[in-house]
Amino acid sequence: MKLTVVGTGYVGLVAGTCFAEYGNQVHCVDIDETKIARLKEGEMPIYEPGLKEMVLRNYERGRLHFTTDLAHAVQNSMIVFIAVGTPDGGDGRPDLRGVMKVAEDVGRHMNGYKILVNKSTVPVSKSARIASRPRWPCRSSTELSSKRPTIRF
Repeated sequence: MKLTVVGTGYVGLVAGTCFAEYGNQVHCVDIDETKIARLKEGEMPIYEPGLKEMVLRNYERGRLHFTTDLAHAVQNSMIVFIAVGTPDGGDGRPDLRGVMKVAEDVGRHMNGYKILVNKSTVPVSKSARIASRPRWPCRSSTELSSKRPTIRF
């Protein structure tokens, strides 16, 4: 299976590495170019027992890829996981701007049917808001109804 995991922090890097360990082709995407370069060099941004060995093994076997190119990753995957941070918004509620931005960007780059999975920490009441973010680009309502891929959450 071809997967994309957006976010290479504790949740995304561990999830992506485990998916690759089970034989899946995984693109781990992050906007931080320095972090991606370091991952390609075998430097881990986090510590988790056994993670470095698993990352190196799967990277060397060509199952785990690190990139900043979200469009390429989305277009070459069936399942896209959102695993970006949701820091405190200052008022006790999580700041969901990162999750919303990723959902919008994924929608912009979709080239067909995709399954979008949210692994970011988000209040249950906000899931519908995130699900409404991806938009399939189209020029008319007729084109929308005939070509829009299905998005499942």
